[in-house]
Amino acid sequence: MKEKYYNEMELMICAAARIFEDGVSVSVGTGVPCAAVMLSQKLYAPNILILFEAGGIAPLLPSMPISVGDKNTMYKALQTTSVSDAMEMNQRGLVDYCFLGGAQIDMYGNLNSTVIGSHDNPKVRFPGSGGANDFASSAWRTIIVSPHSSRRFTNNIDFITTPGYLNGPNSREKAGLPQGTGPYKIITNLAVMNFDNDEKRMALESVHPGVSVDDVVKNTGFELLIDEHIEQTEPPSEDELRILRNEVDPYRVVIGKKAQ
Repeated sequence: MKEKYYNEMELMICAAARIFEDGVSVSVGTGVPCAAVMLSQKLYAPNILILFEAGGIAPLLPSMPISVGDKNTMYKALQTTSVSDAMEMNQRGLVDYCFLGGAQIDMYGNLNSTVIGSHDNPKVRFPGSGGANDFASSAWRTIIVSPHSSRRFTNNIDFITTPGYLNGPNSREKAGLPQGTGPYKIITNLAVMNFDNDEKRMALESVHPGVSVDDVVKNTGFELLIDEHIEQTEPPSEDELRILRNEVDPYRVVIGKKAQ
């Protein structure tokens, strides 16, 4: 078997970078989301509009920022605004995509980034929503990036920090959220999933090179929807890796980490 010339983090970033159409607006944080959007801007979508929660609107990122308030998030930006302005853009329907992660994810794409265990007496307490609930509630499409394990992918979710499709079809609308919004893709170190079905449940779209459908099933704590034919995720190209390693993240701030 040929040795891989890329790592899991690089594969996840490249798979995410290919999603965006030129000219769309994307709300990002640091880490994998930022690397994916930077790569997309340099290779696939030069007119992508990047939005940072702290207020940087449409910067031309010179290097990987270390936080959403890093000076790089304002570099040659069209606007330097505020958190309230960034959130208002989202509420007005001006944000096409947002990136999120979570400690737990269920079959409808609901996310927990608040606690493990009881809310009042938790085993683990996480930072909480930040802007995650706001963006996922109003952005048109939510992309979730996460390591893949049955501990994370579970229907025994302890707290819903961020709404996915809640209980299934029409439940977002019944809760008062904008029609047509919700989870779009999930990218992990094993596979790509989507919600492109009438049940609004997580469905397997492709498995990464060297990964089997059984590998994904074993690491998912609920039943995935699986078609008869599952594609293989396209591995990173030479151009993607060259730009990712030399221009987007030359100091290996993100791609030097393990997907865990």
